Amino acid sequence: MGLRVVGAGLGRTGTNSLKLALEHLLAGRVHHMYEVFAEGDRQFELWRAAAGGAPYEEWGVALDGFVASVDWPSCRWYEQLASENPEAVVVLSVRESAEAWWRSADRTIFENLRSGDPDSPGLEMIRTLVRGHIGSYEDAAVAKAAYERHNAEVIERTPPDRLVVWQPEDGWGPICAALDVPVPSEPFPRTNTSEEFRARFGWD
Repeated sequence: MGLRVVGAGLGRTGTNSLKLALEHLLAGRVHHMYEVFAEGDRQFELWRAAAGGAPYEEWGVALDGFVASVDWPSCRWYEQLASENPEAVVVLSVRESAEAWWRSADRTIFENLRSGDPDSPGLEMIRTLVRGHIGSYEDAAVAKAAYERHNAEVIERTPPDRLVVWQPEDGWGPICAALDVPVPSEPFPRTNTSEEFRARFGWD
């Protein structure tokens, strides 16, 4: 079974909520940064290979057994994943602005990359991957420009009939329509806010 959804949105665009929603809709596992750290060394090595330019055949197995992928690291290779999974819907999750995205990412993911254990193999892999994708997680102007460039590229390179540009406020509707599945009766999941993220690390 290949991927039914390829998430093209950067981290901190509602990707964890999207992960939970897709797991409900597709009744399968959805790859997210959480899975990278949950599995550990194998995932680190596979995504390190991807960041180093290895061919898909060497790192694509990181997504074996998953019905969808969202968040970093996979969003960096959304175009290749969409090509390898030609029936998949491509979901570009976005925030209301580059500034809103930066404020959220800077207080969560990027703070962890800056202050986390410098000897952690997982964090070092993510640092390398994120720098390679957006240039910097310390310079706001560089990162925001990269966010806008990435989103514009996804829209330009993805056929419109495969693409859903989605914000968390959009909820179930656009995703269910693209997947041709019923809209669930329960509320759309809302998880991993900046406050929840910071609380996990004991940050004020």
